[in-house]
Amino acid sequence: MGPQPGQDDGTGGTPGPGPAPPSPSGFALGGGLDACAVSAALAAAAEAASGAGWRCDGLSRDEMTGLLRRWQALESWAAAGKLGVLRALIRDEDQPLPGGSYRAGLPEGWTRSLTHEVAAALAMSVTSAENLMWLAWDLHARLPATGELLAAGDLTLAKARAIDQALGPLTDEDTAAAEAMIAPELPGKTHSQVARLAEQAAITVDPQSAARRREEAERNRSRVLLFREESGAAGLSGRDLPTGQALAAHARVGERAAEYQDSGVFGEARMDQLRATAYLDLINGTSARSRIACGQLATESRPGAAAGEGPGTANTPPASRQPDTAGSQDPGSAGSQDPDQARGTGLDIGDGDDPDAARGGDRGAADDCGPGGEGPADGRPAGDRPASDGPAGQSSPPRLTDLVLPLATLLGLGERPGEGHGLGPLDPELCRDLAAAAIASPATRLCFTVTDTDGIAIGHGCARPARRQTRQDDFGYSARPGLPARVQLTITASRLKSLAGAVGPPGRSAWRFTCDDDPGPPGGSGRWTLTLPDGRRFAVALEPMPTFDCHHRHESHAYQPNDTLRHLVQVRDGECTFPPCSRHARETDFEHATPYDKGGRTCACNAGSRSRQCHRVKQSPGWNLTQPRPGWHEWTTPTGRSYTQGPKRYPV
Repeated sequence: MGPQPGQDDGTGGTPGPGPAPPSPSGFALGGGLDACAVSAALAAAAEAASGAGWRCDGLSRDEMTGLLRRWQALESWAAAGKLGVLRALIRDEDQPLPGGSYRAGLPEGWTRSLTHEVAAALAMSVTSAENLMWLAWDLHARLPATGELLAAGDLTLAKARAIDQALGPLTDEDTAAAEAMIAPELPGKTHSQVARLAEQAAITVDPQSAARRREEAERNRSRVLLFREESGAAGLSGRDLPTGQALAAHARVGERAAEYQDSGVFGEARMDQLRATAYLDLINGTSARSRIACGQLATESRPGAAAGEGPGTANTPPASRQPDTAGSQDPGSAGSQDPDQARGTGLDIGDGDDPDAARGGDRGAADDCGPGGEGPADGRPAGDRPASDGPAGQSSPPRLTDLVLPLATLLGLGERPGEGHGLGPLDPELCRDLAAAAIASPATRLCFTVTDTDGIAIGHGCARPARRQTRQDDFGYSARPGLPARVQLTITASRLKSLAGAVGPPGRSAWRFTCDDDPGPPGGSGRWTLTLPDGRRFAVALEPMPTFDCHHRHESHAYQPNDTLRHLVQVRDGECTFPPCSRHARETDFEHATPYDKGGRTCACNAGSRSRQCHRVKQSPGWNLTQPRPGWHEWTTPTGRSYTQGPKRYPV
């Protein structure tokens, strides 16, 4: 091969212009680029052939098809390169877990510090980084042939991951036998075909492996996920459940749905609608009698929707909009770098992947706000209190859903979207529906967060019931259970100022928010009264939030923060302050940036929300954390790279 452009030609003179770029015809069937080894040279040729904007001007359909195949091969090659660098990082750390050993030159483990550094570098969750690092390890130490197919461009990253998962329960010897059995057949297969081949091979070499895999999943991976559908609706899914119990539960849903159908109350409602309503009713404890008396399905936003009244209420969507349930999608087809995307994303209703973060330490929130009255004095979230905290025989309080709802939407002054933890954005109509459901529950707690125009918190207050309460009770049948929730009502400082001078009911809503006295400086202060649609009133005292500057108002001179300081830090941060981590702030530790024993203050300007894992990693050698401003957290990794997480930006 002659010298490449920019290289010395060995004569000491100026190198020539280099070889001419390959012709796009090389990507046609049988061309020199159609089956060549994947390399940087192929990437350059593919870029040149694709042209500006990848428009492929002048290429035939055959050439474009060949080019498409080579781009996919390059994608696999790049993924193999990324995994190779991960292995190099693992080798470089050279710190196997206690009791670990080495295999194929790789330690059987690495520190959480390295996992967090990779997560920050790749902007992915810590769990996703851990999964990717184990895949890199496996494709070298246990599945070398699969790794070679990935590097050669014959296998996508998602397919390699499917093989790794299917052969995971096998011993090293059986893994080698199963891989050898399927490796020649893998190129050209779809994701589902690759997964079936791997699963069949695992059972062939070890007939008990499937049972072990299933039992391990039921024991260690069973979970309930709440997630956002592409439509914006919610999904609730039980995963890795015991098969017999899942079948029995499915049968109960079918029986309840048949009861609804036999009642004749719900007209021409689809059976899927009836099953969805039955599923929710069985979980929420809504009786069939109440549902039938109500005459409205849980999937209907208003009476009459099942009959197809009004625009957009047809029972059956167009065929082009129907979900595809006939076959499986290739999880890797979207080119996602995050392995969680291959399994479906969601919020784990359990304690998540870090059991330590849900117990012990100084975790907890000062949740002293809302229709439920005074909050706990022990600093733990009310919805997470164990049953033993109450009188004998009393059931545990419900777990509270976290909602952020713009007050302007509830007051009828705007159509602003909200958000739900694990659900993402909520449209204005859904915000109003969820607000109505939340205030129907006595366990719900209300907070108010005042923001600047960017949605950054600059003021906060918790709602407390007024002394004299009146409530208009509804004695009719209702199949809509109350929603126990922590509701953050957000409002900008400018709109808050306009409300202070309002006369009469603002907007067109039954909600009211009125100023009791001078609202104070523009930062969002003063005493206010919230009046709910049912007549209940709540007092709200707003005070500045330590985000841009710190007034040290709630500073504690002890190691532990007081309840108010803990709560304000959690509201300001919203989530764990390690950039890739999305654990909700109320499930995190209150952690000092500069350690308390080294002179650090127990104050908002020196504290942030850290998940238990991120808290421990921050204390690992080589890590440093500073707060250039109270609400900004700058993490520096052992390699010297810095990543900054700012305060939460609330919808307003």
